Amino acid sequence: MNDTVFHPAAHEGWLKRYYFIRAAFSITWIIAVLAIAPSSAAASAVLLVAYPAWDAVANLIDSRRSGGLAANRTQSMNVVVSVAVALALAVTWPDMHGALGVFGAWAILSGLLQLGTAVRRWKSHGAQWAMAVSGAQSALAGAFFLYQAQLPTVPSIVSLVGYAGFGAFYFLASALSLSAAGWRRKRS
Repeated sequence: MNDTVFHPAAHEGWLKRYYFIRAAFSITWIIAVLAIAPSSAAASAVLLVAYPAWDAVANLIDSRRSGGLAANRTQSMNVVVSVAVALALAVTWPDMHGALGVFGAWAILSGLLQLGTAVRRWKSHGAQWAMAVSGAQSALAGAFFLYQAQLPTVPSIVSLVGYAGFGAFYFLASALSLSAAGWRRKRS
């Protein structure tokens, strides 16, 4: 069943919860990177792989709650890309130049796919401006990561904290925007 068509209010409630969960994951990931990763290469590797792996799981769950993978092609592609990148990061580690390049390519692709999902959802739910901006900014950040990966200085996983922080901000902004839109509808 496609919640978007048959139960828009229930789907909007799902999206709010989903966006809050995505924000909480990103904040938790940032805290873990700052607290654990600098002193443990193994923790850095796990956290690096976990970020796109979580993105794959989150997109899979959301697409299933939103009508299925066939109805959500951008999310379907994002699942595949994110799984492939998580595996590529596991193979690339400990070469942080290579890992940052892989992460950058993923940020570009997943950002553009997120932008596509936001544009599609905007028609039925509105309040997707933050997800659209987030997708575009992800693509730009990915290009910057590709540039950084070419520099002689060895990058660190800590350099991805800002990326995750902006992601958390945009997911939180999306959840709050949907909440505000719902409150406005109830008041009218």
